[in-house]
Amino acid sequence: MTNISYGLEGKVVIVTGGSRGIGLDLAKTLLVQQAAVVICGRKQAGIDAAVAELGGAERVLAVPAHIAKEADVDRLFDQAVDRFGRVDALVNNVGMNLITGVVDAEPALFNKIVESNLTGTWLCSRKAAQLMREQKAGRIVSITSIAARRAAPFMGIYGIAKAAIEMMTKTLAQELAQFNVQVNAVAPCMVRTGFSQPFWSNHDLLKEIVKTIPMGRIAETADVVHPVLFLCSDGAGFITGQTIMVDGGASAV
Repeated sequence: MTNISYGLEGKVVIVTGGSRGIGLDLAKTLLVQQAAVVICGRKQAGIDAAVAELGGAERVLAVPAHIAKEADVDRLFDQAVDRFGRVDALVNNVGMNLITGVVDAEPALFNKIVESNLTGTWLCSRKAAQLMREQKAGRIVSITSIAARRAAPFMGIYGIAKAAIEMMTKTLAQELAQFNVQVNAVAPCMVRTGFSQPFWSNHDLLKEIVKTIPMGRIAETADVVHPVLFLCSDGAGFITGQTIMVDGGASAV
């Protein structure tokens, strides 16, 4: 799949949570596609390491930012525009979960999970939409999860937040269609990243998870990266308000 061209040469793409996992692999692939990439992360050491892994390219900008804080989001987008002149696409990649039930969770824990997954995605999408509305062009793609549609033990609050992102995707798509801004989402099943390592590193648990996936494996980061690139490309020019399930057929069972 690495030889596929998505026509993203010269495009400016912000990837939240771009210092590791899906976000970092997406940033790497965007550079191969000759796009300019803006990544953010909460820890300076993490984004410094990511920049080094990305080769410190001229087409890379790294900004420390907590996306659930409006001032940080403003700074992220302002620096992107100052450096590259515009923002063509936003990929909302940040996600986090703390293993807990819903009934016994403390409000502070609930708020922390929702802020990281939903509030941050809204703040970034809001800022991107304001810029793209003026540009009369743009793409917003959010990474959600199969957990938005299939309840799972200890992932309930995470699933609630991701389900809300799917509705936000539809709502923003309606609001922004007249400005030539398309808004979509990609919902994978378990992806082999550090985020999900506690699950897939347990052989017995992984075996049970794979039983629910017709294609017989969990997703790799490339399985998510390429649908995102497609939604950022001209090939998806008449697609908006949709969530693409990238789950090996799990939701088709």
